[in-house]
Amino acid sequence: MYQLIYLFNPGVRSLWSGLSASILRQSTYSTARFGLYTIVSQKAQLYTGQDKLSTAWITACAGVAGGLAGLVGNPTEVVLVRMCADGVKPAAERFAYPNALAGLYRVGRDEGVSAFARGLSANVARSVLMKESDTGQIVPYTAAKQYLLSSVGLNDDGRTHFVASLVAGTVATTVCAPADVLKSRIQSAAATTNGRSPMLQIIRTSLRDEGPWFLMKGWTPAWLRLTPHTVLTFVFMEQLRKLIGA
Repeated sequence: MYQLIYLFNPGVRSLWSGLSASILRQSTYSTARFGLYTIVSQKAQLYTGQDKLSTAWITACAGVAGGLAGLVGNPTEVVLVRMCADGVKPAAERFAYPNALAGLYRVGRDEGVSAFARGLSANVARSVLMKESDTGQIVPYTAAKQYLLSSVGLNDDGRTHFVASLVAGTVATTVCAPADVLKSRIQSAAATTNGRSPMLQIIRTSLRDEGPWFLMKGWTPAWLRLTPHTVLTFVFMEQLRKLIGA
């Protein structure tokens, strides 16, 4: 059973821990993710001479944009993960950044610029998967929607869009979970000086102590975070399509 740590200790306000870092992260990572995808896909259209790209080209463009966005957003991701993880750590082990900008400054000052690359490979992999899951969300959403319309007999309305988007959010959460776990564990760890790869150390230790299912730890809160976002995205998108007659 999950312990409601954040509700009772130190309180409901802790649910917003790391808010400044989250806003800064969205301002860098998400802006880069969508902006770069537009640029890369436009270049691909010019290269292929096609106005409508194939699924393979869309997937490739999404992967490139996601990977580059992960690179751009990694410094803020490090601070975000640490600020959120402080709530469940003993006081002596907390980073205690008062805000995101102070966190960025202290990481650079105390650990060096290289610390901004902590968990970079896992974050890039997660970003590629997440950007692919923009396509990967659309694919299960479209498939679920078509099934509900043709096999179940539902109408093309908000109820159908809601159920189909739940499927899409669940798929995206599951696909991204392993990279998300590794990224969070690497970035929330303190700096080490033994010269070993922190990712390999974490994988080896976690497999030994928890088994392979550790890669799915945190799936439920990740689902609770991503699925409402996915539902709102698709429901609003469908309504906008109706408004403009697309």
